[in-house]
Amino acid sequence: MVSRGELFAECRDLIAQRDDETAEFDTTCIFQDLLGDKFPMFAPKEPVPDDKAAEIRDLAKRRSEGYPLQYLLGQWEFWGCNFKIGEGVLIPRPDTETLVEQVLDICRRENLSAPKIADLCSGSGCIAVALKKELPQAEVWAVELSDTALGYLRQNTQLNGCGDIHILKGDVLKSETAASVRGLDILVSNPPYLTSQDMSELQTEVRHEPASALFGGEDGLDFYRAVTELWKTSINEGGYIAYEYGMGQHDAVKAILEKNGFTDVELRRDGGGIIRTAAAKNIIRSGFGS
Repeated sequence: MVSRGELFAECRDLIAQRDDETAEFDTTCIFQDLLGDKFPMFAPKEPVPDDKAAEIRDLAKRRSEGYPLQYLLGQWEFWGCNFKIGEGVLIPRPDTETLVEQVLDICRRENLSAPKIADLCSGSGCIAVALKKELPQAEVWAVELSDTALGYLRQNTQLNGCGDIHILKGDVLKSETAASVRGLDILVSNPPYLTSQDMSELQTEVRHEPASALFGGEDGLDFYRAVTELWKTSINEGGYIAYEYGMGQHDAVKAILEKNGFTDVELRRDGGGIIRTAAAKNIIRSGFGS
């Protein structure tokens, strides 16, 4: 049998042929997952059973070929919570925590301890779950169209003790979906926002993620235009809409919000310094109750 240290070096070197910067981290994650040990290299001389070594080598090989680490592990952390993921659902990313932070700041500022929130294009449910964990009295809706993503969404709400999140299968670009969720204090969404050019230049890892969760039309802004127009009357007067978007799209998203009657647009940078999210207040009287 091969030792942990020998196998680790072998797998790290294999992954490094593709990406030297992440090889150590990727190999550590694979070892932690398959060996069930948070600190697998504290015992480098410990032998690895042949069957387990074969599994580890297989994952390292697939990672070296550009398959996403998150899909290999079948799970990923977001906001301190664990989310089951796989092909067919977007991988949760740290940038999106900026959107959660912005919504929570709004709730603190407006003294909203039990807001009604809808998370559109919910995917894995990472935003909805994070908000429900922080705002246990909130009425949270998660809207998703993909059957595959819905499976992960349902699993993740249960896994994280958020089984009372309202899950709705629906197309957020359809008026009937918007009409079914009214009286919102906050609408939040990380919709598809990649442009046609972005899609043609995707990294190998990202090509494994669902195109429907990535492509936002020629200029990447189709969802922002349609969702803002369709859903603005679902948001209470004085309520908020909050979006994540891609690098360099902030001015266009701000203009869409203002065109639809939203004011006080607040832009926020993510941990990498990129202007990543926007939140704005609705001043249009919806005429609908909750």
